[in-house]
Amino acid sequence: MSRPHDTGNVYTQMLRTAWLQAARTLANTECAMAAHGHFHWNELLTPEVEQAKQFYRDTIGWSFEPMPMDDGATYWVARIGKEPVAGIFPTNRPDFAGVPVSWMSYLSVDDVDTRVRKAVNGGAKLMRPIFDVPNVGRIAILTEPGGAGIGWITPVTSAEAA
Repeated sequence: MSRPHDTGNVYTQMLRTAWLQAARTLANTECAMAAHGHFHWNELLTPEVEQAKQFYRDTIGWSFEPMPMDDGATYWVARIGKEPVAGIFPTNRPDFAGVPVSWMSYLSVDDVDTRVRKAVNGGAKLMRPIFDVPNVGRIAILTEPGGAGIGWITPVTSAEAA
């Protein structure tokens, strides 16, 4: 059975773009790095950015900082005070048709390369080659054996970012 739209490739392009754009804000912000196995970052993928921003502003109290992306769209960093807490990635562009509205989570891991080898041996699929985002970390995008997408990141330390 063929899929009408290969969202795997779109997701990996989208997530790499989002991380590259977010790197500038995250690298310049003091925030606690999650320990191995803990969630590090979460990103909402949605075509209805303004609706999502209003919802989270009204219910959680987030504020938002715009970050222009290379393709002319805007990535939104959600904040509590000065601390970045999540991102909103707009999918209201032709390249992202068929990408469902969802949250993408990233787990902090001690060594992405080693952990990915274990994951693949355990039935996970690497959606694209592992990649580095300057001043952010080394990132893998996987689907776990049940099919859920998950990002893994070995974050750079503040000493490495300097």
